[in-house]
Amino acid sequence: MRRTLKAVGSAAAAAACVLAATAGTAHAEAPKTQSLYAPSALVLTVGQGEDAGSAAVERAVTLTCAPRPAGTHPAAAAACAELTKVNGQFAALVTTAPDAICTKEWRPMTVSVSGVWNGKHVNWSSTFANQCEMKAGLGESAALSF
Repeated sequence: MRRTLKAVGSAAAAAACVLAATAGTAHAEAPKTQSLYAPSALVLTVGQGEDAGSAAVERAVTLTCAPRPAGTHPAAAAACAELTKVNGQFAALVTTAPDAICTKEWRPMTVSVSGVWNGKHVNWSSTFANQCEMKAGLGESAALSF
C-alpha cells in the first residue's frame, strides 16, 4: 500500500509541475496576410477526342502564375508571360498556319484549360483535326505547347 501511495503521490506531483509550466497567458495567432495576387491556377490537358468532355487525356500539366510561375508545365515562366500578354485569352494563342502541310485524316486532338486565371473561372478548349493540325495551330505558343 505504501508503494502505491508513493507512486500516486509522485505522479500527482509531476502532473502539477506540468500544469504549472503550461499555465500562463494564451497568445492569439497572428492574422494571416491576404495575398496581393489574384489566384491563377490552371490545369492544361491534351487528349484524343472531339471535345474536352470525351477526349482521352494523353498529357496534363498544372500552371500557377501568381505570385510566381510554378507547376508541372515545362516552361511555366514563358507560359505565364504569354498568358499575361494576351490577358488570359487562350483563343488568341491559336493561329492558322496556311503554310503547314498536314494530312486530311480525322483523328481529333483537343487542348483544354480549366481553372482560375486572375481570380476568374476559366474553361476553354479547342479541337484540331489531327496532331499535325494541332502543332501547326499552336505554333510557338509556350502556354499551350507542353
